[in-house]
Amino acid sequence: MNIKILNARMERREDKSYMGKVEVEADGHREPYELTIYSKNGNAWEYSLHFLKDPGPEEEILALEEYIESDDDAFDNLVDAAWDTMEQEEQEPGEEQEV
Repeated sequence: MNIKILNARMERREDKSYMGKVEVEADGHREPYELTIYSKNGNAWEYSLHFLKDPGPEEEILALEEYIESDDDAFDNLVDAAWDTMEQEEQEPGEEQEV
């Protein structure tokens, strides 16, 4: 599955945990998604996946969820995209990363 990262951000919270959001499009899917990621220490990550704007077909979001659950590299790339924004406060507008 080809995933295009539209936007990513990460912040360190007051309790020293990490909260990030990654907006993505998946080839062949009607609607974009937002992946919210959370970690207490920056090592083990939890996530929530939902449609970014308008709802889309349930089978599409389930297919994306299955993909990121089964492909560690794809999930790591999404986390890395958000993590990298903590080091670079400003990214060029319109810059996209391929996963």
